[in-house]
Amino acid sequence: MARGEGAEQYAASLLTVKPINTETRTAKAKDQRNRLSVCNKLCYAIGGAPYQITGTALGFFLQIYLLDVAQLDPFHASIILFVGRAWDAVTDPSVGFLVSRSRWTRIGRMMPWIVFSTPFAVLTYFLIWYVPPFEQGKVVWYLIFYCLFQSMQTCFHVPYSALTMFISSNQKERDSATAYRMMVEVLGTVLGTAIPGQIVGGASSCPTEPNVLASINSSMNSSINSSNVSLEETKQSYLLASGVISVIYVICAVILFLGVKEKKESGRKRSNLLTFRQGMWLVMSHGPYVKLVIGFLFTSLAFMLLEGNFALFITYALGHRKDFHNILLVIMLSATLSIPGWQWFLTRFGKKNAVYFGISWAVPFMILIVCIQSNLVISYLVSVAAGVSVAAAFLLPWSMLPDVVDDFKVKNPDVHGHEALFYSYYVFFIKFASGISLGISTLSLKFAGYVTGSCSQPEAVSLTLKVLVSPVPVCLIAVGLLILKTYPIDEEKRQGNQKLLQKILDSKADSESESSALGSNA
Repeated sequence: MARGEGAEQYAASLLTVKPINTETRTAKAKDQRNRLSVCNKLCYAIGGAPYQITGTALGFFLQIYLLDVAQLDPFHASIILFVGRAWDAVTDPSVGFLVSRSRWTRIGRMMPWIVFSTPFAVLTYFLIWYVPPFEQGKVVWYLIFYCLFQSMQTCFHVPYSALTMFISSNQKERDSATAYRMMVEVLGTVLGTAIPGQIVGGASSCPTEPNVLASINSSMNSSINSSNVSLEETKQSYLLASGVISVIYVICAVILFLGVKEKKESGRKRSNLLTFRQGMWLVMSHGPYVKLVIGFLFTSLAFMLLEGNFALFITYALGHRKDFHNILLVIMLSATLSIPGWQWFLTRFGKKNAVYFGISWAVPFMILIVCIQSNLVISYLVSVAAGVSVAAAFLLPWSMLPDVVDDFKVKNPDVHGHEALFYSYYVFFIKFASGISLGISTLSLKFAGYVTGSCSQPEAVSLTLKVLVSPVPVCLIAVGLLILKTYPIDEEKRQGNQKLLQKILDSKADSESESSALGSNA
């Protein structure tokens, strides 16, 4: 899928034929190679779906699954969530470092990582949702397979994210492909919400129908049997949902492999290989990158807190047990439909303005959802409005990261081949922070008196969930937006960097063309 490389070889051949038209024809050749077809963009975009599908399913359902289906103690569940996310965070810069040192193969530098990690990622993901037939080793079971899956997923997602910089040297084409990717990824979040939500939603271990409650009152033994049957059905439902997601994961990886042709950058030799410490210093010493990462660290943390606790909040604080999966689905559908609007907004008014308006849009609805009395209709309306902000939170970070990498290239024109480091360290900080947030939030539920496997929770649990989905995220968003206000790359700066980069590419292409022409004449 990557285009925009190798144009200098074509230009060199033209020098020996019609020198008068060389510049025009070379420019046309470069433009053609830089442009991406709709098919190219779609194949690239589909590759981002597995990360979002599995991530959304784990984000929305793993916590409630560990507590109510696997029936782990909240303290043990908090350990699994924290250690798993922390391990995932550590693997990101490690894999990014290894990817930056990878050699070119017949299928590229990034693609081998994607291909070979896929089967292991699918297997470990499936085993996360399997309840082992023993009690003593449950915590170890989930901890091992959760960490293994996160490692395999990182080996897929870090090179895939870095692939953005190799699809085209044209910023508009990259932004367009990123918009395609964000659209598909938000569709992925819809699938990640809908598949387990709709499959598991009909298998509740808490009987709420009047006739079921009557049978419970009439016989304690029948109640226990009914509960056990329902719990087994719920376990099978989660397993079925994980199987469906695993199949989709493989299909998306195959489409990415077949539809994307990774190509080398032309006119650029890779810099000397860096040590891990040198790579970290290289990335973290770039001011605009640090400000962008820290700003989005706080805003992403707000949405991750909301995501991780929202299913429990809907179930126990609002009392919509039967509708929680549909409410989550409405949020993601709203986000999906909002992506084209945000893409238009950021191209019309600039990316920084889109950040301020898009992310702050969620604040009044976060406040409203905990202030009003539980009402199903209002919950759906708030979900629609909140989805609009979720779309902005998905699109904008990945749309702005290439701008930071371009700015780095302008300031360091002789340093090449380290794009994966920028993406991996960004994901590292986001995931590490989310691990801390999920661990602390789950632990806070234990202190509030959360009862594992119970159909109702104490009032303290409801209050804790309200705090975790409203006041805390609102404060985090405010801090993040204040930091992003200092982010120096506005539209004027971004366009200036793009022009400078194009001049650098053109000058190197012209010098190589002249060298090739002189060599052929000699």
